[in-house]
Amino acid sequence: MRTPALRVAVPSPLRRTFDYLAPSDPPAPGCRVRVPFGRRSVVGVVLECNIESNLPAKQLRPLEAVLDREPLLGRELLALLVWAGAYYQHPPGEVLATALPTTLRQGQPATASGVVRWELTPAGEAVEPNALARSPRQAAALALLREYPEGAVAETLGGLGGNWRDTVRRLEQKGWVGRSEGSALPPPLPNPGPAPTPSPAQEQAIAAVTARLGGFGAFLLDGVTGSGKTEVYLRIIEAALTRGEQALVLVPEIGLTPQLVDRFRRRLTVPVAVLHSGLNDSERLNAWLAARDGSAPVVIGTRSAIFTPLARPGVILVDEEHDTSFKQQDGFRYSARDLATVRASRADIPIVLGSATPSLESLHNARSGRYVHLRLPERTGTAKAPPIRLLDVRARSLDRGLSPRLAESMEHHLAAGGQVLLFLNRRGYAPALLCHACGWSGLCERCDMHMTLHAGQRRLRCHHCGVDRPAPPACPECGAAELLPVGHGTERIEEVLAERFPDVERVRIDRDSTRRKGALAEKLESARSGHARILVGTQMLAKGHHFPGVTLVGIIDADQGLFSADFRAGERMAQLVTQVAGRAGRADRPGEVLLQTHHPDHPLLQTLVTAGYAAFAEATLSERQAAGWPPFSHLALLRAEAATAAPPSTFLEEARATAQSLGAKGVYLLGPVPAPMERRAGRFRAQLLLQAERRTDLHRLLNQLAPALENLKSGRRVRWSLDVDPVDMY
Repeated sequence: MRTPALRVAVPSPLRRTFDYLAPSDPPAPGCRVRVPFGRRSVVGVVLECNIESNLPAKQLRPLEAVLDREPLLGRELLALLVWAGAYYQHPPGEVLATALPTTLRQGQPATASGVVRWELTPAGEAVEPNALARSPRQAAALALLREYPEGAVAETLGGLGGNWRDTVRRLEQKGWVGRSEGSALPPPLPNPGPAPTPSPAQEQAIAAVTARLGGFGAFLLDGVTGSGKTEVYLRIIEAALTRGEQALVLVPEIGLTPQLVDRFRRRLTVPVAVLHSGLNDSERLNAWLAARDGSAPVVIGTRSAIFTPLARPGVILVDEEHDTSFKQQDGFRYSARDLATVRASRADIPIVLGSATPSLESLHNARSGRYVHLRLPERTGTAKAPPIRLLDVRARSLDRGLSPRLAESMEHHLAAGGQVLLFLNRRGYAPALLCHACGWSGLCERCDMHMTLHAGQRRLRCHHCGVDRPAPPACPECGAAELLPVGHGTERIEEVLAERFPDVERVRIDRDSTRRKGALAEKLESARSGHARILVGTQMLAKGHHFPGVTLVGIIDADQGLFSADFRAGERMAQLVTQVAGRAGRADRPGEVLLQTHHPDHPLLQTLVTAGYAAFAEATLSERQAAGWPPFSHLALLRAEAATAAPPSTFLEEARATAQSLGAKGVYLLGPVPAPMERRAGRFRAQLLLQAERRTDLHRLLNQLAPALENLKSGRRVRWSLDVDPVDMY
């Protein structure tokens, strides 16, 4: 007699599922179960029930508990996760764990908890914020709460920055603010106001997508910065909501989430759920469950939100689709953008990929007819795209990275009432510290890289492994006192600005200056309001932000992207330059962009400046096709690392031999070679690149190679990973 069994995905590094004895009333696929696993008790997800196991009945262990009465993951989403695990060659249990909020992974009940809201009392409504000149934070809190008559949640109040809870607590003590616990989602804001009239190009894009609601269609929304892509998103979402469907919107980073959420909540008359790593476990669970049961018609989230269950999926939108943040770089190395397309196809709904600088992969898909190419070639209203001018700084005197020409332009724009944005994608004070006497430099002891000087705390930090130590007062080698900072970081630029423009308010936005919770929102608001006249920052400033007062963008140094070993470096540099340039001239006043370079004649820069990103992309696609690089081929990168240099090379040599023995038809094996940064965080790294013209050839080999690698004895001496469709070759 056949013994019924369950197939369960258990979170473990093993690339397989496990069979357990089925109870008399077996749970459905997609339910969580608690099972014995070795000597531990773990939470797994049922994949199949009533199967015939290959194991004898006496070896099947019973479940410890069934945790869900109804499946948490529907059949479509469950099938997508299983497919993704196979495509990216990752253990299925870890893949399914990625799709669940932390509390559900731990086996806690799938029930939402109420969310605290703060609202003005009648006494608080009678207080004028202007009367609190001596308490500006309390005045700001009162003004914010006036905008949310139904109550503001912690996420909204976090935009006040600083310790906002203390501020609100003082207002509660005065009887001006009360709190209540209610629905997990904030209610929509009343009276959204009139929507702007779409331009003809926007109308065409909206019509093209909405005509496909109810069926699959892939669209590339290619719109210059300031062309109104968000308005197109909103119109498409409104059309989906009219059909009673949900919309899933993916953004690359948390920094873009608050302003997008605020705009959506002010425009749409439905609750909006938010999912990103900045939420606590309870907030994330509440939003996840609201999306699953359909009470959140709109879901906005970062990368992992692609796995959010939807009760009535209607459309998926991916903003800034070119951004590499959509690719997970460790563990389950999936691409949220690519999975979004697969999910839309399986759910038979449209997907929109939007960007001012589309990835070459998406442009290739549009050129091949797999995507419909929608263009927004002009900015909305009277705003015009700013020209980009190259500043040749060869043999010119620079004041800690700032050229006289750029400084003069800053003075001109500031005098005219404009804001200035200076972009340098390098935080800290200087990338290296050098002894003028003997040539000693501050190298990281665990990485093949210089440590960055952070002058504010007088410390050296490695931006690759996180090692942090005090900067020496004198050279450790020769004792000389003259230690020179080499190169420029955002701290150093801020220093020279303080000297040249002492009376002008400025703000620096990078990872160091925004570590404190709420600091990013506080600094962005200072920039958007015009309070800060000079903005200095890294790529955190380059993406998606609307600074209406910025009339000059100065790019301090973009040359580092011109000569990288990574074949994608030029594409990323062009995207970054175009994106940051797009912050200028977005309102009524014209903008200007100045790019400092030591290579003004470089063909990449010349094409980008004279013909624009579209021409650059076409030229780069032709180069990629001639060289056989993606999107005209398909890659997988096998990485290995260990405490010494020999084991990774040994393992990868065996891996290469194993691949050849399996008959690597149509697949080129390149390497093994040391990684471009061979030593990182105290471990030596090497890699083997697999390249194929046809995706089927590559995956045919990977399906055999991945399990074979687990049996290599040399693999026990290294940490290895397989990255399918890598975006980072380092």
